Amino acid sequence: MSNNITLLGKTFVPYIKNEDLMKDIDAVADKINKDFASAEDIPIILCVLKGALMFTSEILRRLDFLCELQTIRLQSYDGDHSTGVCQQILGLNTNIKGRRVIIVEDIVDTGNSMEYLMGHLKELGAEDVKICSMLFKPSVFKKDFKIDYVARSIPPAFIVGFGLDYNEMGRQFKDIYVAND
Repeated sequence: MSNNITLLGKTFVPYIKNEDLMKDIDAVADKINKDFASAEDIPIILCVLKGALMFTSEILRRLDFLCELQTIRLQSYDGDHSTGVCQQILGLNTNIKGRRVIIVEDIVDTGNSMEYLMGHLKELGAEDVKICSMLFKPSVFKKDFKIDYVARSIPPAFIVGFGLDYNEMGRQFKDIYVAND
């Protein structure tokens, strides 16, 4: 794993090695494959941009069933903290009425974004919505729905790498780093 990194004056230290993350992704993809093994429909894999791009790519490589990839872009962070307000920056460009959707997200903490997105997808007529998150912060999650597929649970911490950013910086690192403050 690489040494510390500095982004916009903030230092981050190694946290999760890429090899460990790949094992977590293997395990969560196996669960999804088992749940969708007998699917006669073609579920939609909905990548939440930009953070989930790398995770979605790895999940897709491991899926054994036919699926359709779509993207959506939400924004609820300003720098290193959640604003508590979710905005849709880039919307869906396909009809999801009567379709099953698996939302693929980089990290779920408060759950505000997922609550917003699930409601939006149900309004658009999705038959079923599942959530797959690379990382999950259960200690700050206070919502009434479950995260169906979690690659790894972590404590509350500010992290970057493998798609996660700090003001758009740091997404490219293959490992995940945690703020050192």
